[in-house]
Amino acid sequence: MVIDPDEPDAEEVLFEHPEVDVGGAAYSNARKKLTVAEYQTAKLERKFFDPAMERVFQRIAAKLPGYQLNLQSSTRAEDKFIVAASSDRTPGARYIYDVASDSIAKLGEINPKIAEAQMAPVRPIDYESRDGLTIHGYLTLPLGREAKNLACIVNPHGGPWARDGWGFNPELQFLANRGYCVLQMNFRGSTGYGRAFWEASFGQWGLKMQDDVTDGAQWLVKQGIADPKRIGIYGGSYGGYTTLAGVTFTPELYAAAVDYVGVANLFTFMNTIPPYWKPFLPKFYDMVGHPEKDAERLKATSPVFHAEKIKTPLLIAQGARDPRVNKAESDQMVAALQKRGVDVKYLVKDNEGHGFRNEENQFEFYAAMEAFFREHLKP
Repeated sequence: MVIDPDEPDAEEVLFEHPEVDVGGAAYSNARKKLTVAEYQTAKLERKFFDPAMERVFQRIAAKLPGYQLNLQSSTRAEDKFIVAASSDRTPGARYIYDVASDSIAKLGEINPKIAEAQMAPVRPIDYESRDGLTIHGYLTLPLGREAKNLACIVNPHGGPWARDGWGFNPELQFLANRGYCVLQMNFRGSTGYGRAFWEASFGQWGLKMQDDVTDGAQWLVKQGIADPKRIGIYGGSYGGYTTLAGVTFTPELYAAAVDYVGVANLFTFMNTIPPYWKPFLPKFYDMVGHPEKDAERLKATSPVFHAEKIKTPLLIAQGARDPRVNKAESDQMVAALQKRGVDVKYLVKDNEGHGFRNEENQFEFYAAMEAFFREHLKP
């Protein structure tokens, strides 16, 4: 969009997509012009405003077919570019492209130990929610397996105001390598799909947002992809909340669940918002709920208050120094379940915050998750 500061109301729209938001744009400092706008449907796409830049991308794409390309930097003259090339099956490599000679040279691979041919393809999919929204997502199938009657893991993303995209994801590859199909979905509230789709999530934690995830799991069954008795759910942060809500409000759907730094009690979550989020607190009240004004709804959608409904085996992982999802969230959930004798495993790391960063803890977590899902889903 072009805006004249002297006439701010006179806007000129240069490009808009009917389904998704524009995610970014690039500007040529050398030639003083807008070159390209980027947006993400199932995959990253571009709208070019500059024929010269379009030719650069076409020439690079001809040399690196099948890869998602990004220009990470350039010389001041914009005659040489650092190119990132990746896909769903590899974190890829970095190249230097010379415009004048139309030549490309590899600088290095991100992880040369990853055998691209042994990784699982990630396929864009979509399904309809029960109230008529189109939910976009991604399906990863174990390599060499027919998409039929598989052990599957539903993997809702965190945020929740974020989105999953097409590309290399080591967690997906880890789970697919162990024999699981994995479903990711951009439930309502996921970003990039327009304002209305985002606002459709306001006040819907545990309600319509959860229905979108449930509908995805049921879509797997209807398609014949998932064995209905071997569906698991795994997510972190908001995805952890969705995991707990899934086994609380649809206990028959999941045979195993892994909650990674997830919210269990919406009251304590809202009342322990960290200081760096305080400026956004009024908007959080709109998007999640107010502990006093919306108390009835928050109690109805907080898994910790309905632990008696949970019968699914559960693994919970938590960082003791998490400033976003306080350790008390997981402590409450574990205590409520242990009181009832539910099978719950609790992995706490004192030197971690919101997600594990230390490699020894990551190894322990993924080993525990692998063993847990193998026991209960039998891939």
